[in-house]
Amino acid sequence: MSIIDAHAHVGQFGGWASVANGPSDLVKTMDAYDIRQAIICPTGFDTNDEAAAAAAKYPDRFIPLAWVHPMNGGAEAAHHYIEKRGFKGIKLHPLFNAYSADDPAVDPVMEEARRLDVPVFIHSGHVPFATPWQIALLAERHPDVRVVMIHMGHGHGIYVQAAIDMACRYDNIWLEMSGMPMPSKIKEAYDRVGSDRLFFGTDLPFHAPQVEIDKVRYSGLSEAAQEDVFYNNIKKFMGL
Repeated sequence: MSIIDAHAHVGQFGGWASVANGPSDLVKTMDAYDIRQAIICPTGFDTNDEAAAAAAKYPDRFIPLAWVHPMNGGAEAAHHYIEKRGFKGIKLHPLFNAYSADDPAVDPVMEEARRLDVPVFIHSGHVPFATPWQIALLAERHPDVRVVMIHMGHGHGIYVQAAIDMACRYDNIWLEMSGMPMPSKIKEAYDRVGSDRLFFGTDLPFHAPQVEIDKVRYSGLSEAAQEDVFYNNIKKFMGL
């Protein structure tokens, strides 16, 4: 079954994470798991050029997102990397960059996403910056912007349920499932949120691809539904 990874990284994460993923490393891993393409972003808002270089080296494998910081020229950076460098969307990480996902400072980035007609991928699952409710409040203010809630609540069951509930409430929220440990919630999201609004992701180099794949396999989804999650939905969403 064909796979597109909706969430991967290139570069070096230092500090507590201490993981790295060069472009050739990522391609090697993708080949091992029959992943055709990956939506990639760098390791921070100041390393977008690394993602640009990776996408230039492997144009048929990588689709880059610009990681931007709303309090550090975020809208301008988004415009530059999307208009000038060919990036296909925006990545926000409220946890790493220490701001609330629904802070008014995020609005200019969202407005730029609306003008450019690109999606915004937002890390979810951690207090006090990136809960599903905060992301939903942001999506509510910007109904014309496509929001992807990365990790769909991540590792906390309450946040996972909230991610599904918020996506049911707001039809401009899509869910990506990397790092979310409950296979049953993959099926619930597919059934309740919508068959076209759930994406497979690995969050490489943080998570093991086989684990992420097996979660979908064990979720109770049919083969056709699994193909939606692994491939069809993100292909259509990103216009690949």
